[in-house]
Amino acid sequence: MTTKNGSLGEALKKLEGITDWFENQEEIDVEKALEKVKEGVALVKSSKERLREVENEFEIVKRELDGTAS
Repeated sequence: MTTKNGSLGEALKKLEGITDWFENQEEIDVEKALEKVKEGVALVKSSKERLREVENEFEIVKRELDGTAS
């Protein structure tokens, strides 16, 4: 269950780290902030893609189960 950036859990931890970084800055360096935003967007995109894959896998398993039960 991995994304291009690691597991979904790892992606969530990285996103939390980015959020914490923004919350803990007294003055935000615009260049560094842009890097963080880009990293966050990449994490969200890859996580959404993996979640769609997992959802599809669940649907396949459900259909197989429903077909077996008939």
